[in-house]
Amino acid sequence: MDLEGEIRSHPTKKDSWKTVLTLAYQSLGVVYGDLSTSPLYVYRSTFAEDIHLSETNEEIYGVLSFVFWTITLVPLFKYVFIVLRANDNGEGGTFALYSLLCRHARVSSLPNCQLADEELSEYTKDGIESNKRNIGWRLKLTLEKYRVLQRLLLVLALIGTCMVIGDGVLTPTISVFSAVSGMQFPFPKEQHRYVEVPVACIILVFLFALQHYGTHRVGFLFAPIVITWLLCISAIGVYNIFRWNPYVYQALSPYYMYKFLKKTQNKGWMSLGGILLCITGSEAMFADLGHFSQLSIKIAFTCIVYPSLILAYMGQAAYISKHPHDNGKVHPIGFYVSVPDKIRWPVLVIAILAAVVGSQAIITGTFSIIKQCSAMGCFPRVKLVHTSSKKHGQIYNPEINWTLMLLCLAVTIGFRDTKRMGNAAGLAIITGMLVTTCLMSLVIVLCWNRSIFLAISFIFFFGSIEALYFSASLIKFREGAWVPIALSFIFLVVMYVWHYGTLKKYEFDVQNKVSINWLLGLGPGLGIVRVKGIGLIHTELVSGIPAIFSHFVTNLPAFHQVVVFLCIKSVPVPHVRPDERFLVGRVGPKEYRLYRCIARYGYRDIQKDDNEFEKDLVCSIAEFIRSERPAARVVGTEDMENGEKLTVVGTSSSNLEGIRLCEDDGSISEMVGASELREIKPLEMPRKRVRFVVPESPQIDMDARQELRELMEAREAGLAFIMGHSYVRAKKGSSLMKKIVINFGYDFLRRNFREPTFSLSIPYASTLEVGMIYYV
Repeated sequence: MDLEGEIRSHPTKKDSWKTVLTLAYQSLGVVYGDLSTSPLYVYRSTFAEDIHLSETNEEIYGVLSFVFWTITLVPLFKYVFIVLRANDNGEGGTFALYSLLCRHARVSSLPNCQLADEELSEYTKDGIESNKRNIGWRLKLTLEKYRVLQRLLLVLALIGTCMVIGDGVLTPTISVFSAVSGMQFPFPKEQHRYVEVPVACIILVFLFALQHYGTHRVGFLFAPIVITWLLCISAIGVYNIFRWNPYVYQALSPYYMYKFLKKTQNKGWMSLGGILLCITGSEAMFADLGHFSQLSIKIAFTCIVYPSLILAYMGQAAYISKHPHDNGKVHPIGFYVSVPDKIRWPVLVIAILAAVVGSQAIITGTFSIIKQCSAMGCFPRVKLVHTSSKKHGQIYNPEINWTLMLLCLAVTIGFRDTKRMGNAAGLAIITGMLVTTCLMSLVIVLCWNRSIFLAISFIFFFGSIEALYFSASLIKFREGAWVPIALSFIFLVVMYVWHYGTLKKYEFDVQNKVSINWLLGLGPGLGIVRVKGIGLIHTELVSGIPAIFSHFVTNLPAFHQVVVFLCIKSVPVPHVRPDERFLVGRVGPKEYRLYRCIARYGYRDIQKDDNEFEKDLVCSIAEFIRSERPAARVVGTEDMENGEKLTVVGTSSSNLEGIRLCEDDGSISEMVGASELREIKPLEMPRKRVRFVVPESPQIDMDARQELRELMEAREAGLAFIMGHSYVRAKKGSSLMKKIVINFGYDFLRRNFREPTFSLSIPYASTLEVGMIYYV
């Protein structure tokens, strides 16, 4: 079953209100788990800066005012009303913004882009008027002219991505640790730490151990838990407001922010790092947009999440304003002190469950981000397990999962308090938001074709708010904020080294590819013995003959009767429709039986490596042979310079009227069920029975029938996978830095991560590696 075909095959239509409300309900458990648990630790982290509460309550009123306006301006106005509109065909996140910019200006980090990719259905762009007076047009030309600006844009996107990955470490840590902090009350002072840390570690281990089951198995529990938690904190908030301080609403005036900073001065400015935590998880509204819709996320936030959070923070402030010196509690400013004693334990259980749900969302989001980075050539390939056969995008990454778990345990055991955890999480959150603001300002000009003054106003207004919080978080570098910087630096180095090495390797392939003239000089027999079977040669090239082919032919004078140069590449769109999956063409004359097949995937597509892909691949070549004629749809004019014409061919599941493949002893009627279809059978009975089922019309000429017969015979004889095993080295005369990056960094990553190949269902014994040394 073609999963992405199920998802993208239906035409875009306006969702009914029932669908929108259902998605809004589901989004509560996936998107808002992190944001809804922020009341657990915001006040506790904010007042950890030794801010003394006075009888006038100016301090707590000032913090409440900051919290209210921060939640209103950033999640509500910035994300819900503006950023959600900057989606890439319904997908969101840092790479969605970067993908939009890559399509509207040629700044893509993918080296093997083709003009044919711009004809994809989702490769939509509004375009900027080619007017020299247009500032957007001049900005576009500037970005395309200077490579340094393109690299800076890529680094900016990678920094935002790295900070989100760092948030995947810090958010589960602070959420779980803050939730279990309610266990402190039965224990004497300072002894609660001996209970909190082990319990938090046990919950974290349990959380990461469940990841391989997939979120869909427990997804039905997520939304009820978050809804119960939101109703709980809002009800407690309303109770505390009317019970302790009904006039706490006065603190919503922005004047109290000014009074707070004026009175507390330097300590108040430093406490902004704790206030910042009230918007943790806001980026998830944009990052998880592809699983829901704009309207559903807006409804869930504005109608449920936003009022619940405001009531919760107001209730805590109302309680603290009447109990500023409650020394009977271990942490008088914590969340649980405002919870009535009779319901404290039930609230503790709900809080722990909500923290697990919030952590689950950011962990799953981290897996998706790693997948996107790998698809865009910015991260080494890692194992991806699709945990659901029905839900798109639910994946599990074993290596990243256990790495995150070890980092979470290290942070929990190393810090053991929410103050330093909050400092670390705050810097990661605000840095990611700053990157989104910068990229959004470019999207406004380049993609939306809006005025440059609107973009400047956007980055000035929201950038100023975020820069204030960023400065307050950065000043706490030695008190925990160094953690996201260290993690991001490590991931950034890995990403950039991998991207740089991959780019240099591709440039070497392009410079050393074999010309068509060399192929023609070998004659129809190619000067070698043609053995039965299909030889799949994996290559990153989209045109020309890879050097490994000539290297192989030179050393071994035998090759398969059918040769397919297979290129599996990513394109800067979230999804590629199944009917646009393959580009198929010939390499050299028709009688050589050499084909090029380019399989295109979006950065959120499921890249399959099973029997279905193998069948789609063979069927795409067969369909190309059947439909090949002068009137065939030809794309990619840049490939015609190499004597190649590529035709768009869809998967077999998307082309019901095309050729179908039937293997073994399966019945033809079971696959097609139509009497108007007939079979083309091989002349001899092979070991493995393979049939092509083709439509009755249009008629196939004799040459095409013979070519299809040879393709079937080759498929029955077996399929071999030939891949290049390259040893990349810096060439002589390279700088010391380049030698370190290539000879040590990139080489280490290539040896310790998975090979960038698709093994399909081919046995290991049918895989052949051709070794080459690349001097880049």
